[in-house]
Amino acid sequence: MNKIVYIAHPIGGDVQGNVQKLQEIYRTIALQEPFVTPFIPYIASVQSLKDEVPGERIIGFTHNHEFFARNIIDEVWLYGPHISAGMQVEIQWAQNYGIPVISKTAGTRL
Repeated sequence: MNKIVYIAHPIGGDVQGNVQKLQEIYRTIALQEPFVTPFIPYIASVQSLKDEVPGERIIGFTHNHEFFARNIIDEVWLYGPHISAGMQVEIQWAQNYGIPVISKTAGTRL
């Protein structure tokens, strides 16, 4: 059974540019890690809801939290040039639920 890995990456600001980076990360993992299922549910949120509207951003975060709370995620992998405020929330969720958090880029070292 594959390990389900939640991919955390900054999304705000240049949402479309960051979505493109996430698609590249997904592709790389899918092609190079045969026993890992990369999981990026918030791509649907940011393409359907407005990240810059606080109420809509909260809806997206609420949806993402469900995946943590229901124990669907095996690990969280951090990517990007820095740890954003949203990623800090995801890291806290992971810690609350005992999910390992792994930095994959220099800017996301814990």
